[in-house]
Amino acid sequence: MKKSVSIIGGGPAALILAALLDCNKFKVTIYEKNKTLGRKFLVAGKGGFNLTHSEPIRELIARYTPPHFLEKALLDFDNEDFRQWIDSIGIPTYIGSSKRVYPESGIKPITVLNAILNVLDKQGVAIEYQQTWKGWTNENDIVFNTDTTIKSDYTIFAMGGGSWKVTGSDGSWLNLFESESIPIFPFQSSNCAYRVNWPEDFILEHEGSPLKNIAISCLNKKQKGEAVITRFGLEGNAIYALSPQIRQELESQQKATIFLDLKPTLRYEDLLQKIKKSTFKKTSETLQKEVKLSPAQIGLLKKYLSKETYLNPQLLAQNIKKLPIEITDTSLLNDAISTTGGIQLSAVDENFQLKNKKSNYCIGEMLDWDAPTGGYLLQACFSMGMHLARHLNKVP
Repeated sequence: MKKSVSIIGGGPAALILAALLDCNKFKVTIYEKNKTLGRKFLVAGKGGFNLTHSEPIRELIARYTPPHFLEKALLDFDNEDFRQWIDSIGIPTYIGSSKRVYPESGIKPITVLNAILNVLDKQGVAIEYQQTWKGWTNENDIVFNTDTTIKSDYTIFAMGGGSWKVTGSDGSWLNLFESESIPIFPFQSSNCAYRVNWPEDFILEHEGSPLKNIAISCLNKKQKGEAVITRFGLEGNAIYALSPQIRQELESQQKATIFLDLKPTLRYEDLLQKIKKSTFKKTSETLQKEVKLSPAQIGLLKKYLSKETYLNPQLLAQNIKKLPIEITDTSLLNDAISTTGGIQLSAVDENFQLKNKKSNYCIGEMLDWDAPTGGYLLQACFSMGMHLARHLNKVP
């Protein structure tokens, strides 16, 4: 007789888990609170649909915080394995110039989702929509909506984090776990905009300006990429990747200092020589025409440096390479691309089973791990789903 598997949530981790569970061994049902599956998956695809990142697996693992928690799952099902699997269901991919992996041209997010749903259909996976999980009974059965009780051999929670509430990923389940003495952390914004209290005259002139080909550092980490100046502060891939470090400083000091390298391709010594040897009389012209800084970058230097520092070649070059900017806050949870917090990692074993609720598992963003944008979030969710599927398929 088949054992029953109840999967709560319909995001990437849940979908690949359902697709890869042995349909001869399990009767699988997905319980989704929305009217459709994969809503956050589809929303994420609107901003450039990168499925994973192509960098070597050890470098990829190092992008996660903490890296050791996901290491086994990522090694068992790495970025190449994922590309082969997604290709096997009719979604060929290519590596872009940024080393991110995308579906081939013309393939939309809904096409990828439908390809996975076709696998679920062939597997005989049942899907129950508009089912909001409400907790456990005293016998550890799961309860939906007002009073629908489901008895299941295995229950897998894949309910997402606390961002983008419109997709159903609202984190409202957190107190239900806490009430069962399952350790949790409150959700925090990650991969989000960070507040900078820009001078008003600066933001009036430069709001919306990109800072291209820069590097940003915080604590012991440096990230090359781009950022955008917004009225709220800064956002973009160069600062998203520093989310753990910025949060750490905000928690300990109520503020964080990041350092902008406005010319990461030039060493300090070479930059200083360019400034010193310039034939332009005005420093701004030197920065624009010799150093090739943008108006927004020059505006930052003018606003944050004293006149004496700006006109001193050595000090100017130092600040072009390491301009301090103060961060005072993160954006709201609902505006973040992803969240950290949720179920503490100490609450689950190596196969993501809750230690104090046997046969109950948690996968995906609802666990307290973090990753930058660029395909890392999706890769981890798919790897966790695959890892758990392989584990359950081996259970006698």
